[in-house]
Amino acid sequence: MCYLSSLQIRETQTEIDPFKTILFGFAFSPSLRVNVLETTRIAYYFQAKLILFHVGEKNNEKVDIINSILREVEYNDPVEIQWQNGSPYDIILNTCTKLSIDLLILGAMQHENMLQFYVGSIARKLTRKVCCSVLLLIKPSAERVPCKNVVVNGLDAPDTPLAITNAFYVSNALGAQQLTIVEEILQKEIDVTVEDDRSLKKANLMKERLKQREESRVRKIIDEMPASLTRNIVIKTQSIFGKRGYSIGHYAEVVRADLLVMNAPVKTGILDRIFPHDIEYILSDLPTDLLIIRPQ
Repeated sequence: MCYLSSLQIRETQTEIDPFKTILFGFAFSPSLRVNVLETTRIAYYFQAKLILFHVGEKNNEKVDIINSILREVEYNDPVEIQWQNGSPYDIILNTCTKLSIDLLILGAMQHENMLQFYVGSIARKLTRKVCCSVLLLIKPSAERVPCKNVVVNGLDAPDTPLAITNAFYVSNALGAQQLTIVEEILQKEIDVTVEDDRSLKKANLMKERLKQREESRVRKIIDEMPASLTRNIVIKTQSIFGKRGYSIGHYAEVVRADLLVMNAPVKTGILDRIFPHDIEYILSDLPTDLLIIRPQ
């Protein structure tokens, strides 16, 4: 995750505060230390209450390990630690609802037999069912690193304005220099079969019209936001023709985005269990840290 120097922290005061309470579900894996250091830093920048939550047995050895890591934290904000036995999916799902969690953080790294806790079926089910937004970390750092680019989806959907607004909030809080809004346009919207120069010209003209339409729609969303969210960030828009989910994931990887922000997947039926959903292309091969925004 990305940050500026301490002198630049929170220069921009925004008018929204979407993440008041954060829950970090942790396991005692080799990445525990950097994940805790990263998560406490995120909570500080978001000015949020942080709860460290372990699904598993509590014993003196585990308590000593987590307390030792917390002594390394660079901020003095209080951290609450909770322990509970049971199924990781059920326990985390119910706890997020019970504690009115705004943001669930999981360390998205595959270590030993902890795969189900971090990625795969557990994460996929949580992103579909959990009541809050989810942040999957694949590249936590013990030290602050510069932030270069945040990428957010700009697809034509009811929840997109919220995702873009939260992306601006996060960009300001973490000191991002640039925010790129990616409009994924389905290839089937270009209803032209290219057979000669004339049809090629027609297809290119249609592409340009679609890009202008999408950029106009996104610009309207930005114009309706508070100026405090947008004035200190370089804003780019990028139209991409291709398969939704796969295209933006590939784009985020190519431009080496520090964070990808996406709408939460909508409630689905039997067909989505057979055919991959947009977000599952990204979950199957995370290109960078992924923030999934869910309305509350």
